[in-house]
Amino acid sequence: MRAPRSRAGRLPLWLSLAWLTAMFTAALFADVLPLRSNGEIVPGVDARTPPGWRPEFLGTDAIGRSVLARIVHGARESLLVGLGSAGLAMMAGLAAGLAAGYLRGWLDAAIGLVLDAVLAVPALVLLIAIAAVGRRGTTTVVLGLAVVGTPSFARLARASTLALAGRNHVAAAVALGTGPGRTLRRELLPDVILRLAPFAFVFMAFAVVAEASLSFLGLGLPPPAPSWGAMINDGRPYLDGDPWLVFVPAGCVFLTVASFTVIGEWARRRFAVGESRLP
Repeated sequence: MRAPRSRAGRLPLWLSLAWLTAMFTAALFADVLPLRSNGEIVPGVDARTPPGWRPEFLGTDAIGRSVLARIVHGARESLLVGLGSAGLAMMAGLAAGLAAGYLRGWLDAAIGLVLDAVLAVPALVLLIAIAAVGRRGTTTVVLGLAVVGTPSFARLARASTLALAGRNHVAAAVALGTGPGRTLRRELLPDVILRLAPFAFVFMAFAVVAEASLSFLGLGLPPPAPSWGAMINDGRPYLDGDPWLVFVPAGCVFLTVASFTVIGEWARRRFAVGESRLP
């Protein structure tokens, strides 16, 4: 029998859920929270004021703006990119993987050729190319990350479809005359989604890092809009004397990525247990 996990063993999961809940709540209600505008110069406070309870909890940046306000508004950008790109990549990968794994034949070969062509280009190079060609903004970053992530979702969906297509409930549906579309939608799609869900959390972690990297390189959200990657880049010249200008946004990136990874690992173990009970 599987030994129950202790509460101490679940502590990383609960901490990850707490952090992401706080970030999602702050990002959702950033406009109504009692914060300064993310572009406002804090009156009466010097630039690069260190963190403290007063007058600014996380201090001010190189030109005197509230770091706390920019962190909260930057969370909206990072989480939107993570959720949006993962959602688009998962939908596109599901459609391609289900079709390739169930219908097979020339469609499987054609889809595999397209996926291999995308995978042949390094992810960061492809992202930089898309960001450089497209209009700078959240939409371009989301679409670029969705293109990068679709092949991985598609391959996982195809492998899951091949493994599930021979199950008894699928064979029974086919024997009863159920068409391919209905069989895919009713018999295979729910189980394939369960197998893709853990990877979606891991991809969100990758998307947050990728968005921060693009913003650090100046290819993300255009200034003065806040972004964690851009904040790291802005604070880089002052790293020796005022390290919090880099460490605060970098810490937010680290905690968010770690939280998505922990939840993804928990989901993988949880769904793996459920798969072993399927007929």
